[in-house]
Amino acid sequence: VYWDLDIQTNAVIKQRAPSEVLSPHPEVELLRSQLILKLRQHYRELCQQREGIDPPRESFNRWMLERKVVDKGTDPLLPSDCEPVVSPSMFREIMNDIPIRLSRIKFREEAKRLLFKYAEAAKRLIESRSASPDSRKVVKWNVEDTFSWLRRDHSASKEDYMDRLEHLRKQCGPHVSAAAKDSVEGICSKIYYISLEYVKRIREKHLAILKENNISAEIEAPEVQDRLVYCYPVRLAIPSPPLPSVEMHMENNVACVRYKGEMVKVSRNYFSKLWLLYRYSCIDDSGFEKFLPRVWCLLRRYQMMFGVGLYEGTGLQGALPVHVFEALHKLFGVSFECFASPLNCYFKQYCSAFLDTDGYFGSRGPCLDFFPISGSFEANPPFCEELMDAMVSHFEKLLENSSEPLSFIVFIPEWRDPPTPALTRMEQSKFKRHQLILPAFDHEYRSGSQHVCKKEEMYYKAVHNTAVLFLQNSAGFAKWEPTPERLQELVAAYKHSGRTLSSSSSSSSSSSSSSSSTADKERELGREQSSSRETNPN
Repeated sequence: VYWDLDIQTNAVIKQRAPSEVLSPHPEVELLRSQLILKLRQHYRELCQQREGIDPPRESFNRWMLERKVVDKGTDPLLPSDCEPVVSPSMFREIMNDIPIRLSRIKFREEAKRLLFKYAEAAKRLIESRSASPDSRKVVKWNVEDTFSWLRRDHSASKEDYMDRLEHLRKQCGPHVSAAAKDSVEGICSKIYYISLEYVKRIREKHLAILKENNISAEIEAPEVQDRLVYCYPVRLAIPSPPLPSVEMHMENNVACVRYKGEMVKVSRNYFSKLWLLYRYSCIDDSGFEKFLPRVWCLLRRYQMMFGVGLYEGTGLQGALPVHVFEALHKLFGVSFECFASPLNCYFKQYCSAFLDTDGYFGSRGPCLDFFPISGSFEANPPFCEELMDAMVSHFEKLLENSSEPLSFIVFIPEWRDPPTPALTRMEQSKFKRHQLILPAFDHEYRSGSQHVCKKEEMYYKAVHNTAVLFLQNSAGFAKWEPTPERLQELVAAYKHSGRTLSSSSSSSSSSSSSSSSTADKERELGREQSSSRETNPN
């Protein structure tokens, strides 16, 4: 079991009004998923047709995360009211792959081929775009010089080729970027405006369903008492319409939930977990008549958020190992996750991306819209720079405004080249009480696809250092101080390998075959976690 739903919360909030977000409906979710797949396809085609590249891996997923930091629109997933229109995240990631994506290199011949391809692509791009005469001259001269060197020097090492590539990038990069800037901004704008149109269509569909059932989307805001309460799941103000029938059957310990031929899957254990969370959290469906339709909407939503590629999106939903959660609760009173989902949560109280689908299963809504007065929290955000930066601003404001015990233990990648604003700001924060660094490949995360993956794929090794930062106000520090003894016990919790635990029940005959697939997965997750930060192919 990868959760403990018996732990009660110590998070205190001001009582809040129910949300005016519309409740999930399978018909609406089906339309939303179809339009998101179309939008992903539009993005792929624009990158290929305009820039001659495949979309940077996971860049669409990070675009959705980054847009939601600034979006004031009505849709829970697709952005529709953002400023600026051009996404910094999407723009940065596409530009990093122009004129070609620089992959990690192991062998001399690969380095030689990469240098040649970069030179060729830079020349082709500068000749096909409107660029200044000086830019054309600089790029053309450097490319010709590179070709001449490649023909002349047959004894060059891998390091020689990589040094030459770095020199070529420094000389040509600014000119290539300037030539591609308008086109890449056009891709970002186009995707945003298509998303905006899709949100209108989804909203119209939703309102039509409410109208058919004589439910008004306009409601008077109820009066809310000004009092402090322990946090509770998000409530929706607008009633849910009757939901259509959804089928479910079991196949080899996997629950298959189907609506109009579209099937989503979840393992039997996690289906039972959803049932428990629903029982604890839902207040409008005591007979569980809407349980299956709401499970289908939830699973479909996360499926669309992840993407449909092999292992795609799972790194963005990675969770801490069970032993670490146990230690955080025992040592620092942690009872709440700031970035989780009904599928990967350890506690029954947590924040998640989608209050409409997730509130019935215990979510307190998005972290940036959650304002605790006191409590002890774990934060392991998706590795999106803009989201992590917004998280730091939010936590610092909460710590500044409360005199009650308040503590956030934050887990983020230790990216130093260049350093992320979130990490730099937390290291310099007056609320930072301690910092730990967990070495790469020496600690694990739980897979973001834990609700469907095999036991032997449940854990994967982190491919980067993880920084653990304790942000606490004075009362929080007095109550949950990160003493040397507590820190030692927390680090020791990481020595319990979840992979060892999960694979111990498997037969030794299957271990060799599963180890190769696990290694493959770690490589994929490694690329996924670091792709937005890769600037140096060495």
